[in-house]
Amino acid sequence: MPDLDLTALRRELAAAGDSDRAASQQRYMKSDLPYHGLAAPQLKALLRPHLAAYAPGTRAGWEADVRRVWDGATHREEWYVALALARHRAARPWQDPGALDLYRHLVVTGAWWDVVDEIASHLVGGVLAGHREATTPVLRRCATDDDLWLRRTAVLSQLRHRADTDLDLLTHAIDCNAGDRSFWLRKAIGWALREHARTDPDWVRRFVADRAEALSPLSQREALRHLV
Repeated sequence: MPDLDLTALRRELAAAGDSDRAASQQRYMKSDLPYHGLAAPQLKALLRPHLAAYAPGTRAGWEADVRRVWDGATHREEWYVALALARHRAARPWQDPGALDLYRHLVVTGAWWDVVDEIASHLVGGVLAGHREATTPVLRRCATDDDLWLRRTAVLSQLRHRADTDLDLLTHAIDCNAGDRSFWLRKAIGWALREHARTDPDWVRRFVADRAEALSPLSQREALRHLV
């Protein structure tokens, strides 16, 4: 099956980059990895033919490709390439609990919001939506993990679930982390509640009122931002 030509892709990324934008992106993201300096639409357009040709034949091959690109990244855009491979339409049959070890690896090694939030809401969230019984216990454990970004993943995993949100899981993830002083968790808690308020604003109002002493002011402001 057609494989991803990473060498050719790296050449294209380098040729399309902009050094001034790259320096600005790296400063903004506080990234150890440098950037080539592509705007998001530019990167999407450059990747389109590569993704169209990509056709992994097995789960093992797909996962190996994701890890190869991610672990061998020389520039941050390659992490975005790895996430595009993880979300590839050919990988839909493998978006199940068997993929969670891969996603845990990406979260722990990525350890920053730009990649973790996509993994949490799209990849982990997708597995949870399709396989709740097997995935919920994993996320309940993530909510109490020592790793900050795994805990953020647990909080944000249902951003796209709307009326199908498991309120017990959401409550567990928030209650386990409400007292954490990290900006990244406090912001995530508010974001998760704000998104659920689109579906059930009264539940969110009650939740915040009941936990007024436990939730940080930041979490409360974010949760209630669009509520009167």
